[in-house]
Amino acid sequence: MADAPLVTTARRGPAAVVTLDSPRNRNALSRALLEQLHAALQDALADDAVRVLVLTGAGPVFCSGADLKEQRAGGGPGPVGLPEVLTLLMEGPKPVVARVNGAARAGGLGLIAACDLAVGPAGATFGFSEVRIGVAPAVIAVPCLRRMDPRAARELFLTGEPFDGARAREAGLLDRAVADGELDATVDGFVAQLALGAPEALAVTKRLLRELPGADLREDLARTAALSAERFGSAEAREGIAALLEKRRPSWVS
Repeated sequence: MADAPLVTTARRGPAAVVTLDSPRNRNALSRALLEQLHAALQDALADDAVRVLVLTGAGPVFCSGADLKEQRAGGGPGPVGLPEVLTLLMEGPKPVVARVNGAARAGGLGLIAACDLAVGPAGATFGFSEVRIGVAPAVIAVPCLRRMDPRAARELFLTGEPFDGARAREAGLLDRAVADGELDATVDGFVAQLALGAPEALAVTKRLLRELPGADLREDLARTAALSAERFGSAEAREGIAALLEKRRPSWVS
């Protein structure tokens, strides 16, 4: 159906599972899909009942990258593009787990790298295929170069050579490369562990991982010392410490 959504969201325990749902074109990043993905991520981030986001794809492919037919037709970017989606994934206060259900190329690798944790099949194939069609891994370089081993990124960006999940794990793109049948159990394990963390503390920790190290050691230490004192004085810390001493679950754990 022409009006069928390209991105769907479902609840799975404490997680909102956001699915790229355009298998007919291998979940390519069309203007419409990016706009719907951005909206779905915003909704999940605004829902207090959602503790963790899971990003995955429908069908055998996670994401094939840009919609090349749409690019060839021209028209320029839509109102919401890949930079805005990557920003939400990286700067959003809630942890995001990439459930990489299958192969990924180009922009799809950018989505994976922008997530906080990523799990995929060891036998899946990946590739920075941009140079082989005359373009460059430009926007996705921002999250990928923050996540991947620099030497591996240099080789894989320049050659465009496909690689498997085991190599993706070695390069830093995936946190876990799992056997067939272990994907959901591994993702669910990450979700369960993340849901034990306090919401504000997780948001602050995401920011630290994104911003440190800075340019100046002493400035980093002074800023983080102030942040530590602030967190120890927070309502979350008071509840968390009380729960630990009283041998009970903190209020944010259902």
